[in-house]
Amino acid sequence: MNLYEQLINKQTKLSVIGLGYVGLPIALEFAKKIKVVGFDIKEDRVEMMRNHIDPSEELTSEAFDNCDILFTAKLEDLKDATFHIVAVPTPIDDHNLPDLTPLLAATRTVGKVLKRGDYVVYESTVYPGCTEEDCIPILEELSGLKFVKDFKVGFSPERINPGDKEHTITTITKVVSGCDDESLDIVAKVYELVVKAGVHRASSIKVAESAKIIENTQRDVNIALMNELSIIFNRMGINTYEVLEAAGTKWNFLKFFPGLVGGHCIGVDPYYLTYKAKEFRYHAQIINSGRFVNDSMGFYVAKQTVKKIISAGLNVLNAKVLVMGATFKEDVSDIRNSRVADVISELKSYGIHVEVVDPYASSKELKHEYGFELIENIGKDYDAVIIAVNHQPYLELDENYFSTITSEKAIIVDVKGIYRGKIKNHTYWSL
Repeated sequence: MNLYEQLINKQTKLSVIGLGYVGLPIALEFAKKIKVVGFDIKEDRVEMMRNHIDPSEELTSEAFDNCDILFTAKLEDLKDATFHIVAVPTPIDDHNLPDLTPLLAATRTVGKVLKRGDYVVYESTVYPGCTEEDCIPILEELSGLKFVKDFKVGFSPERINPGDKEHTITTITKVVSGCDDESLDIVAKVYELVVKAGVHRASSIKVAESAKIIENTQRDVNIALMNELSIIFNRMGINTYEVLEAAGTKWNFLKFFPGLVGGHCIGVDPYYLTYKAKEFRYHAQIINSGRFVNDSMGFYVAKQTVKKIISAGLNVLNAKVLVMGATFKEDVSDIRNSRVADVISELKSYGIHVEVVDPYASSKELKHEYGFELIENIGKDYDAVIIAVNHQPYLELDENYFSTITSEKAIIVDVKGIYRGKIKNHTYWSL
């Protein structure tokens, strides 16, 4: 009886290491079919999940129903599992270099419990070669076992989109890979238990790693082009969204839009690829240029706001600005790598008084991460309002609402263009 058969017969367990916005949905889906150990190093998060609460606020309590899962922060509980999935963050540091600290720590955790015949599958986004060059040696060292001979490793990149209820773990085709034909077959069959959309069998671990990292790099470069076009069209006095609407009538025009590019995927993953490219003596010019453009957009939005305030005859030093939205994207609570923080810091550098609201973000987390807090109640007489994130509650607002909270000459800055054509009595600007 092979490992797959042991799993479906519940003679062994599958573990998921890292129960964030990626790991928890995977763990719960598998727990509807087989026995699962959900492991996280933070006991407070583990306790929340035991009480059917998702710390990431992505899943409802019903998602935990009818799941055969043990939530734990104890290393010894992982010894009961033979198929381990690693789903921890892979961020960048202050110098935009890969920070493998969480990944290598999770690898050491697995290495301490690894047994002969076990499988380890990585879902964390990494540069090509990371699994084999950085992770596997740690597994061998700590377990005393030999790769391929004693244990198998695969890579199956996560494709979960925070806040997206349509594209989920079950509905997105899963890329899978293994270290040999046998492991590829086992890994594919295990994921087919929960992925209704099916799996794509990559020819190698490096191919699977590369596929994941170019998914977000492609989006990053395309959005950077839109942002650069927005800067150009702004100087020409042309609305970018109107241009894109016209160009989008052509059947093969790619529909990307300008905006603030943050989060833990699009704003991070390209740096993993450019980092690895340098090892092969190649400077990734297009990718790095795209990153420069996108990383600069928060400061650009702030400077354009300041220009509009000055043009309206208002005193910048006495100006009061409301920023609506602080998360990295709409309708999520995640603030990681939010570029709205750049907008706020740049405005403050001009001496502007900035107030921030967000219906989903945690004021405590924002204070810890970026040094500013949310206000409880929106005030009045704002000289500018910046709608930085198009959260659902903001889509219901109209110009009458903005008139009640702004001064006579106020500017409405609509980063994503959601009020285009609806603001008539205020100075309006969007990317």
